[in-house]
Amino acid sequence: MTGAPRPVQTDRDAVAEQGRVCALAVRGVRDLQDVTAAHPELFDAGPFDPALLSAVSTAIAFTAPWHTAAELRITTRTLLWVFAADWQVDYLARSADDVQAVVTDCLAVADGAAPPPGRHLARLLADLRDELAAVPAFARLQPVWRDELARMLAAVAREWDWKKLSADPVGGQPLPTLDGYLDNADNLACSFVNVTHWIATGDDETLARLTDLLAVGRGVQRVLRLVNDLATHGRDAEWGDLNALLVADPAQVHTRLAELTARSRAELAALGERCPRQADYLHRQISFTGGFYQVSDFWGVRDE
Repeated sequence: MTGAPRPVQTDRDAVAEQGRVCALAVRGVRDLQDVTAAHPELFDAGPFDPALLSAVSTAIAFTAPWHTAAELRITTRTLLWVFAADWQVDYLARSADDVQAVVTDCLAVADGAAPPPGRHLARLLADLRDELAAVPAFARLQPVWRDELARMLAAVAREWDWKKLSADPVGGQPLPTLDGYLDNADNLACSFVNVTHWIATGDDETLARLTDLLAVGRGVQRVLRLVNDLATHGRDAEWGDLNALLVADPAQVHTRLAELTARSRAELAALGERCPRQADYLHRQISFTGGFYQVSDFWGVRDE
């Protein structure tokens, strides 16, 4: 005779911790709602819906759950800014001059200038810069932050050029190789978000190892670039975005992803001996992204 079903056994401590992290994410979403309300012209496009805000905040909360919501505020806002920058270049820019205007405005703000009137992306970046400037380490590390921003903007602009030149019916140029594509992985902006996070929240030991952290994080960024592309190639094709599957066949992309993941795991193991918390932070980026993209996408729900 079959008895009553046994209750599912769970690790109650793990579930409680997941609940706390979700609460961090909720706090983050409410803060991002304030950001979008303060910058309505920047976030008026349909994709900037409540689900996107939730995904952005949840990603940061699960990647660095040992922080408070207040400590994660700048990091979460910076990731939202990255999505706004991506939208401005990929979907609103109509010419190379439009793209260059975004780059010029943002780098000027990074150098301390006031945002030009009507430049909403630069205005939000100025807000982030001013908030980050309250952190004592920023005065010394501002050039590092500015360099990561410049790398991101250059990579985004380069991708825009690749798309336009390859689509030219007269003088069309070939897309980059997979190696060339991965060399441009700063367009994902993970490294820029990371340096912002570490400057905003890092202790002296973390900041002393910032060069090492950025080097290992750049390897993780390449992993995330391919995880993202494999999960979102359908949307990318529909929206006209560049994707690793446009420059290499799926088997090659999967093989490269496995190689890059193994390399990053080894680098993170070595980093963990010197800087365990930040190695865990980067580990969690890989794990969270892999799990997240099994079900959804930041810009919209994936087809089943």
